[in-house]
Amino acid sequence: LQARLQPLFSTHFQRETWLVQTGESEVEVAFDRGAVATETLSEDLFEVELELKSGQRGDMMTFAQQLIGMGGLRLGSLSKAARGYQLAQGNPPRPLRPFPLLKAAPKATVEEGMVTAMSGALSHWQYHEEVWLRGNAEAQRSVVEALEALRQAFSLFGALVPRKASSELRQKLTTLEETLAEPVKDAQALSFSALSVETQLALTHWLVESQWRRWIDAKNQAKLDGSFKRFSDIMLSRIAADLKETFSDVQQPNEYHDKATRLSRQLLAVHLLAGAYAPEAVAVWLAPWQELQTSIAQHQDRWLQSLAAQAMRQPAFWLNSSTPR
Repeated sequence: LQARLQPLFSTHFQRETWLVQTGESEVEVAFDRGAVATETLSEDLFEVELELKSGQRGDMMTFAQQLIGMGGLRLGSLSKAARGYQLAQGNPPRPLRPFPLLKAAPKATVEEGMVTAMSGALSHWQYHEEVWLRGNAEAQRSVVEALEALRQAFSLFGALVPRKASSELRQKLTTLEETLAEPVKDAQALSFSALSVETQLALTHWLVESQWRRWIDAKNQAKLDGSFKRFSDIMLSRIAADLKETFSDVQQPNEYHDKATRLSRQLLAVHLLAGAYAPEAVAVWLAPWQELQTSIAQHQDRWLQSLAAQAMRQPAFWLNSSTPR
C-alpha cells in the first residue's frame, strides 16, 4: 500500500532564522524561500514567520510593524499546505465568496461576538485580497465589502466600546476604504502598500491584545460580558425598524438610490449578528432586501416599491417582543 501512495504536492524551501531582542522579549524570525510543487505545477514561496520565544506579545506586534515599514511584505492567509492542495487540484481560479453569516461560539459573550465579527471580516478581506492579487479584478469590490463590514461592526458595538478606544484604527480603515473607492486599482501596489498592511496589522493587534479593555469602565464591561445572542436579537430588531423607517415613505426612484448605501450596510450588519439562527431562515428574510438592493443597483425602478413593501412585511427570524419564546 505504501508503494502505491503518491504525494499530492511537495514543499522545498530553505529556512533562515534569527533570534531578535525587541523590547523586553525575544522573537524568532524565520525566512522561508523555495517553492510548493506538484508534478506539473509550482508556486514560488517567500514567507516570513514570527514566533514569540519569551516576553510580551505586544513586543512582537511592534516588531512586526517595524518589519512592515521596510516594505515588500503583507499579511498572508494561505499556509503552505493550502497552496499545495490548490495546486494539486489544478490551481483553478479561487471563486469570489459572498459575505458569510458569522457564527460566534454557543453562549458567547458580547465581547466574544465582537471579536468573531471583526475576525470574520478580516478573513473575508484577506481571502479576497489573495483572489485580487491572482488576477480577478472583481475581488476589489469584496475587499471593500469587508471594510464596510468592519465599519458596521464598530458601529454595532459603539455604545459599549468608546470611540477613543479605536479612533486611530478606524481612521486607517476609513482612509483605506476611500482609497479603494476608485473603480480600478493596482492590486499589487495596494495590497503591499504601507496603508493596507499596517491597517491589517493594527486590526489584528487590536483584536489579539483586546486593546479596547483599557478604555472600558465596569458598567460597560458588564454589558460586554452579557449574552451575545440577546445583544444580537436587540440589534436585529433595531436594524429591521431602521429599514422600515428608511423605506416606508419612499416614492421616487432617486430616493431609493440615495438610500442604497444604508441598505447595504444594514444587510452586512445582519450577517454579523444572525449566525445563531438557521441559515435558511436568515436567507428567507434577507432575500427580498437583497432583491431590492440588486434592483436599485441595476436601475430597475418599476419594481422598487413592490420589493420594498414585500421586504418590510417579512416576519422576524430572531427573538423579539412579538416572538413566542
